[in-house]
Amino acid sequence: MTHRPGLLLVVLAYVGFVSLGLPDAVIGVAWPSVRDRFGLAQAAAGVVFAASGLGYFASSFVAGRLARGLGIGLLLGLSTGLVGGAMFGFAGAPLFALFAACAVVHGLGSGAIDAGLNGYAAHHLSARHMNWLHACYCFGAMLGPLLMTAVLSGGRPYAAGYTVVGGVMAALALVFLATRPRWGEASADPAGDAPPVRTGDALRHPAVLLHMAVFFVYTGLEVALGQWAFTVLTEHRGVAAGAAGVAVGAYWGSIGVGRVVFGLVAERVGIDRLLRVCMFATLAGAMLFAAPLPEWAAFAGLVVAGVGLAPVYPCLMTRTPQRLGPGLSAHSIGFQVGAAMIGAAAVPAGLGLLAGDVGLGAVPTATLMVAAGLGLLHEVLIARGEAR
Repeated sequence: MTHRPGLLLVVLAYVGFVSLGLPDAVIGVAWPSVRDRFGLAQAAAGVVFAASGLGYFASSFVAGRLARGLGIGLLLGLSTGLVGGAMFGFAGAPLFALFAACAVVHGLGSGAIDAGLNGYAAHHLSARHMNWLHACYCFGAMLGPLLMTAVLSGGRPYAAGYTVVGGVMAALALVFLATRPRWGEASADPAGDAPPVRTGDALRHPAVLLHMAVFFVYTGLEVALGQWAFTVLTEHRGVAAGAAGVAVGAYWGSIGVGRVVFGLVAERVGIDRLLRVCMFATLAGAMLFAAPLPEWAAFAGLVVAGVGLAPVYPCLMTRTPQRLGPGLSAHSIGFQVGAAMIGAAAVPAGLGLLAGDVGLGAVPTATLMVAAGLGLLHEVLIARGEAR
C-alpha cells in the first residue's frame, strides 16, 4: 500500500459509492411501469440490463487509462455527470429505444466510477475501508427503490423518481469537479516499481480469467435478486407493491449493513474463511426465497442472502492485488469490474427470458442455482491459491 489518501478523499470515495448505488437499483421497481407505458413484454427488461452492462463493460476496461490521463477527480465528475444525464433521459424518453440508449450512457458513467474507485481503494486502502465503501453502494441502492416506491405509491409517474435521482447525481458531479485538484495530488501508480504487464497478456492470464468468472457470477446473482424480487413478489406471489418495495430495499440494506459489520472483522477472521461462511449463508437465503413458503420466508430469504453476499465483492477486490501482484492486478481490477457488469446485465436478462418462456415462478429457482455455482467457483479460486 504505497499511499494513504487524506480524510477528505476517503469521504468523497464513500460519496462516490453512494452515487453508484442510488440509480442502479431503481429500474427493478420502475420496470413494471416502464413496461406498461411502452407496451413491452416482460423479457424486454433484458434490453435495459444488457445496454447498461455493455456501457459498464466498455468504460471499465479503459478506466485505468482515463484515470491516469484525466485524473480521478475529473473522471469522477464527468462520469457522475453522465449518470445524472442518463437519469433525466430515463424520465423524459418518449420511446423505448431512447430509454435503452440512456441505459448505455448510464453504464458508461457508472463503469468508469466503479473501476476507478475500486482500483484506487484496492491498492491504497484496507479491507475494512473496501467493505465500508461498498456498504455505501448498498445504502444508495437501498434508497433508490424506496424512493421510486414512494413516488409510484403516491400516484406519480416513474419519471418523477428518475428526475430526483438525476438531480442528486448532477449535484455530486459538481462536488467531484470542485475537488478535482485534491484527487490529482493523491494519484499514484499502484504498480509502483513492478514490471509492466500488457493488457492483452493480462486478459489471457488464467488467474485473471478465473477472477473475472467469479465477479461475473457474483454480480449477476446480486443484481438478479435485487431486480427481479419486486416483480416476482407482486406479480407471481400476490404481495402488495408497498411491502414488496420495502422487501427489495431491505435486501439492498442488508448487504450494506453486512459490509459495515464485516469490515470490522474481515482481516481478523481471514478473508477466505469469512467468504466461505458467507457463501453458505447466500445459498440458504436463496433457498428460502425459492421455497413455496409464506411471504415472510421470502422476505427473510432476501435479507439472509443479502447478508451472505455482503462481503464478497469488496473482499475479493481487496484480495486481487494480494493474489495477482500489483502489475497484473492493475489490469485485472478493471477487467473484473467489466465482467461483473456483464454478469449484472446477462444474468437478470437471462432470467427475463426464462420468465417469459416458463413464468416468473422459475426465477427464484434459477437464482438458487446461480448461488450454488458461485460457491463452487470460489472454492476453485481458493484451491488454486493454495496450490501455488
